Amino acid sequence: MEGGQYNPRTVEEVFGDFKGRRNGLIKALTTEVEEFYQQCDPEKENLCLYGLPSEQWEVNLPAEEVPPELPEPALGINFARDGMQEKDWLSLVAVHSDAWLLAVAFYFGSRFGFDKADRKRLFNMINELPTVFEVVTGAAKKQQKEKSSVSNHSSNKSKLNTKPQGLESQEKYSKSQPKDEEEGFEEEEEDEHGETLCGACGENYASDEFWICCDICEKWFHGKCVRITPARAEHIKQYKCPSCTNKRARP
Repeated sequence: MEGGQYNPRTVEEVFGDFKGRRNGLIKALTTEVEEFYQQCDPEKENLCLYGLPSEQWEVNLPAEEVPPELPEPALGINFARDGMQEKDWLSLVAVHSDAWLLAVAFYFGSRFGFDKADRKRLFNMINELPTVFEVVTGAAKKQQKEKSSVSNHSSNKSKLNTKPQGLESQEKYSKSQPKDEEEGFEEEEEDEHGETLCGACGENYASDEFWICCDICEKWFHGKCVRITPARAEHIKQYKCPSCTNKRARP
């Protein structure tokens, strides 16, 4: 259950609430998946995965009051943990999480009297983001690659020159260039990689942020999402994202 009450009242506020909860859920199912897995003990009672507006997550018992203050997530996710492969279980939790996020967003819309235009605008804003399921399963990355293969004439050869690498600091492609060259470079970079998605939060690539690529799964991450700074990246010979680091054989 969530601590404290927060009731967004405008389309922008509801969308901000949606994004915060979504980012928290994505953390639980990707970069912090080891901790999430351990908390979903099948020996415990019915547990739910909650995404919080603060971009955090928690595994907890469902609300006691009936009806609850907000729509509730899928109940008993812990019971299925050991009965299926981990990736299938995480995908199932992700699908239910997407359904819950929409339920909460449109609960607020109904409660605060959004009209047809507001509901349509809210849905369009939400629809611009990859679903939790797409991020967790890698479908969002696959879709982005398919689009890039059609629109990006530079192919993979330009990747080393236009995207930040795990062994390079952000200064290489931003601060070290003359102003005119830097502006032209950033425009080209945004055009070619604007649809690249962070493997942790699912947000789009931006040239003014530090990114790092996992050498195992080849997913890109915001440095801030995986707690890697440009200075630290310079000393990493082979970077493994949290998911690849935590992978181990499970029954």
